[in-house]
Amino acid sequence: MSELIERLGEGLPEDGVLTDPDVLRTYAHDMAGFCPAGAPAAVVLPRTVEEVQHTLRTAHALRVPVVPQGARTGLSGAANAIDGCLVLSLVRMNRILEINPVDRVAVVEPGVVNATLSRAVNEHGLFYPPDPSSWEECTIGGNIGTASGGLCCVKYGVTAEYVLGLDVVLADGRLLSTGRRTAKGVAGYDLTRLFVGSEGSLGVVVRATLALKAEPPQQLALAAEFPSTDAACDAVCRIMEAGHTPALLELMDTTTVRAVNDMTKMGLPESTQALLLAAFDTPEPSGPLRAVGELCEAAGASQVVPAENAAESELLLQARRSALVALDQVKGTTMIDDVCVPRSRLAEMLRGTAAIAEKHGLTIGVCAHAGDGNTHPTVCFDASDEDESRRAHASFDEIMALGLELGGTITGEHGVGVLKKAWLAEELGPLALGLHRGIKQVFDPEGILNPGKVF
Repeated sequence: MSELIERLGEGLPEDGVLTDPDVLRTYAHDMAGFCPAGAPAAVVLPRTVEEVQHTLRTAHALRVPVVPQGARTGLSGAANAIDGCLVLSLVRMNRILEINPVDRVAVVEPGVVNATLSRAVNEHGLFYPPDPSSWEECTIGGNIGTASGGLCCVKYGVTAEYVLGLDVVLADGRLLSTGRRTAKGVAGYDLTRLFVGSEGSLGVVVRATLALKAEPPQQLALAAEFPSTDAACDAVCRIMEAGHTPALLELMDTTTVRAVNDMTKMGLPESTQALLLAAFDTPEPSGPLRAVGELCEAAGASQVVPAENAAESELLLQARRSALVALDQVKGTTMIDDVCVPRSRLAEMLRGTAAIAEKHGLTIGVCAHAGDGNTHPTVCFDASDEDESRRAHASFDEIMALGLELGGTITGEHGVGVLKKAWLAEELGPLALGLHRGIKQVFDPEGILNPGKVF
């Protein structure tokens, strides 16, 4: 321990290495409420690429595990410390290095907050689409590490589609540059995509070149109430089959609506069994919004309420962004699933989840990026109740099994981390899992980068 701290201090300022036990505890875990976390030996807070390289060289020489962290808003335990590790927090590397309106790229450090980047590029008439629900807090580095998504994925896609190039510090401290900043490029294997979603297990991202789009008009939204989740999911299928491309298409079940109301006092309609939010950001959104409203009514919507203006639309989106935080307050602890299924099987997923909740006598709220089939069944339970905790774990596993049975995946945007690594082998199969381990061995032969995560 003393040698580790001494050698770190040779290349880091005094305030760049934290060892106070009370401070270290605050860096022990992310927002996954029921994942194990250990006690780090130290926290390193670099400001430069060179300081990250020094940290990795030191850790590699001493065979000390390194756990990269961003804002710790993740939901899978991927940023959780392990005993005796170095936590490498990138939050001080928070500069936007370039915004280029001609090339439509931004170059940023990993600690830049998503919302900060979004607002900065807006000033240039540009748009960075990925918008996780925690966008006011989460960092670009964390978004890249987990390949995060957000509300607008149905139209704009996930983080991976906007990462053009990366600078990555490898486990032994070498600096690797991948990708490009051009609009096109197919030279060599796509190492950039390999790092996106790798959860810090292959290298530490220290710089990212991100693609930008022209800023679209402000969204106009509607809310549709349904007497059942089946009817709401039918509306989703009708909307997509008709060829519409909404900027977002989000669903909240009645449990989620009530939780949001309890927390925010927004006055959402608690009589509904499912609330569907749709929005368009086209130059004339009223036409497609009206057509979507008619499709919702044809699917059985009891009421369709279009927003009058952008402010009302934003209020609806805030309700959806509040969902996971609100569900966390229902019982004090949540296990948040992240199962993505084909849109055509969305109703089966929600129906099956409700049956699992009833079977185990639990409260499970579901919010979903319905337009791309990405559901977030959220198991609410009292962690101090041993029996309820057992039932919560059982229901969580049954939900993931249901997702795979319906042709889906165990994670659409939150990552594997600690929470789901036992299920990764189930989804991948032995051949693919072996190839994953081989890739890990190439990039991190000593196994010091985020060990115990992913697989």
